[in-house]
Amino acid sequence: MTDTVGGRLDVSGRIFAGARISGWLHRRFTQFARWLRAHDIYDLAACAALTGLIALALWTFQDYAVSNDEGVQSQYGQLIIDYYRSGFTDRSLFKLDNLYLYGGLFDVVALGLAHVLPVDLFELRHLLCALIGVAGVAAAGATARTIAGPRAAFFAIMTLVLCGSWYGGMYNHTKGVPLATFMAWAIYFLIRATRDLPVPRMRDVIGFGVMTGAALGTKSLSLLLLGYAGLAILMNVPRPVMGHVAERSRFAMRSALWFMPGLLIAYVIMIAAWPWAALAPLNPIRGLLSFGDFHYHIRTILFGKVYEMADVPRYYIPTYIAIRLPLLTLASTLVGIVLVAAPRLAGWTAFDGNRRRELGLIAFTATFPVICEVITQGPAFDGCRHFLFVFPPLAVLAGVGLSASISALARIHRNAVIVWIAVLTTCYTWTAGKLYSLHPYEYLYYNQLVGGLEGASRHFVTDYWVNIMPEAVEELHEFLDRTEPKVGRTNQYNIAVCGERVSFEEYARPNLHWIKSYDWRMADFYIAPTHMNCDRILAGKVVARIERMGVTIGVVKDRRAIREYDN
Repeated sequence: MTDTVGGRLDVSGRIFAGARISGWLHRRFTQFARWLRAHDIYDLAACAALTGLIALALWTFQDYAVSNDEGVQSQYGQLIIDYYRSGFTDRSLFKLDNLYLYGGLFDVVALGLAHVLPVDLFELRHLLCALIGVAGVAAAGATARTIAGPRAAFFAIMTLVLCGSWYGGMYNHTKGVPLATFMAWAIYFLIRATRDLPVPRMRDVIGFGVMTGAALGTKSLSLLLLGYAGLAILMNVPRPVMGHVAERSRFAMRSALWFMPGLLIAYVIMIAAWPWAALAPLNPIRGLLSFGDFHYHIRTILFGKVYEMADVPRYYIPTYIAIRLPLLTLASTLVGIVLVAAPRLAGWTAFDGNRRRELGLIAFTATFPVICEVITQGPAFDGCRHFLFVFPPLAVLAGVGLSASISALARIHRNAVIVWIAVLTTCYTWTAGKLYSLHPYEYLYYNQLVGGLEGASRHFVTDYWVNIMPEAVEELHEFLDRTEPKVGRTNQYNIAVCGERVSFEEYARPNLHWIKSYDWRMADFYIAPTHMNCDRILAGKVVARIERMGVTIGVVKDRRAIREYDN
């Protein structure tokens, strides 16, 4: 009898506890539902995308190679630190090639973190650059949201995330990606500030100043931001009746004066990260102009024709931007530009004058540098890698364009929107699949205008960073272990590398020795990307191929038989 009563009490207790848990879950679900209703679904999707991007960066940053420039850039950062430590007496940084023409903000910060975090310096640089790249994606989303709302922000984020040139470059393009990110945030704060002219909010002015200073502390090209600020002020000067020129001039002057604290902050950050800029007031301008006079004997390729970097045709940069972006991005960017030129033609009647001016400023920042390159026919390095700073504005235009397309279709029929979203989802999934197949060489993405990577191979720039190095070295290790298991780890081998020494030595075993180019005929093995036909410089038996999507992007050659025959 006691056991029966106890059992009934136990069952009743369990039922009561279950009811309490069920009630708690119901309350929490109700609260979550209210929270979802209070937040735009596109905001939530954007936050999820950025969170996933951060997780992906943390998971994969070790997959990327040391790029060609990273060794000397890290050395430059150390020389900047030595310059300050010596009380400005150690001036070695001004003798390291032409690196004094660049700011060293990223390199100094990376070295500072390396003294705190127990991480390999180059892996730390890749992680830091990747996180800065994520911040650049967030900047594009924030700007699009400010102009056209949460839906445009989500599409801007997706556009930049699925851009191979951006995603693939944000792990080791430690000049271009930070510059683009800082400029993108500066433009975001500039747009916010112009909404309150002639007295902008000081937090926006300070934000513009900090981001402009960080950009100037990276590369002098960001002096463009000062021109953008002036243009933004002029675009927002009131248009009263004729004869009020003095009033409009006072508005512009007052607005400009309110930006002065931000510009002062920018100047302090710039000279701290760029010592050469502090030696003379006009040095930043001299640095900007000097880039137009670079005439290194560096070759590049376009449509299969090889050019010196200073002699590329005027359409070089526009062409590379057009064939590097997904076709959906190109189309939606054009829609964004149409919204600037003729919003009523695009069917977006809610697009008021202020938003049109802001989107016009974004369109200007995306196109003006490219137009200048076309007009002046300046030198160009390896595709569009020096023009990554126009990619966030292009993403904003694309995001606004896609959002506008949905609004236009919604006025036609609800099913049209459903079909269009299905098309967008298919396009995004297809592009994501291509990038997954290319990993960790996402920056080799080419669209179907040139037939993808297969069509671009041998006709356009491919692995100019020699990112194949870790995989190629590992393939060489496996070849030696397989063919010479007893001596493969102890015999000394000379390796010719069509790439930088620091990258090779970061991954190679101690018995593999990098040799200089004038000794290449003595090489036992040869590692080279197919970029610019570098793999064809030295003969040898191909013992390993690095391939993606059926395209060979790098090789390892055994030259020992040829070398012995030559000798």
